[in-house]
Amino acid sequence: MAHRPREHVLAAPERLDLEQAEAFRTAAVALLDSFGEAPGRLVVDLTVTERVDSAGLRALILVRRRAARDGTPVCLRGATEETRGVLALAKMEHLFEIEDGAPA
Repeated sequence: MAHRPREHVLAAPERLDLEQAEAFRTAAVALLDSFGEAPGRLVVDLTVTERVDSAGLRALILVRRRAARDGTPVCLRGATEETRGVLALAKMEHLFEIEDGAPA
């Protein structure tokens, strides 16, 4: 049986915008730093996130870059159609694993 990486879930705020982006990024980096040697993947839970602006997109990119240093995949889970549209407009949807709703 293949080993599935452990999921580390970080809930994104209701608005991932200029006011919240830096706190979100800081929390994500702290979580990534806590992984240590254990394999894992970072899951950003966007189920309550109603708005993502350019500062939020930048935070997601910076989190992805930090995760990539350790080979850690980043998954965006539960994104609204609007958020998915913003990711597509920014041509960023291919940078993340994207999942609907709760884990299987």
